[in-house]
Amino acid sequence: MPESASEHLTTAAIEQRLLGFLLERTKIEWEVGQDLFDTGVVSSLLAMELVVFVEKTFDVAVEREDLALHNFRTVRAMTDLVLRLGKATDA
Repeated sequence: MPESASEHLTTAAIEQRLLGFLLERTKIEWEVGQDLFDTGVVSSLLAMELVVFVEKTFDVAVEREDLALHNFRTVRAMTDLVLRLGKATDA
């Protein structure tokens, strides 16, 4: 369920949602700094699912310039992206 723009998420809350999504899809427990692509577990299809998950869950629009691999390489990088896109605040 998307968050309303008025609901503020912390870094930890964003990370937990991302980690939960990854656990559900891969059956692997990930670390926030672990490189998802170096493991070979994350396919291009899962990468696109991550983009959609980020957009829907955190009510952000991932624009073309934000589709760079480095923004999705780790849970920490995705969290930073969500925070940067301005729909969540680190409180």
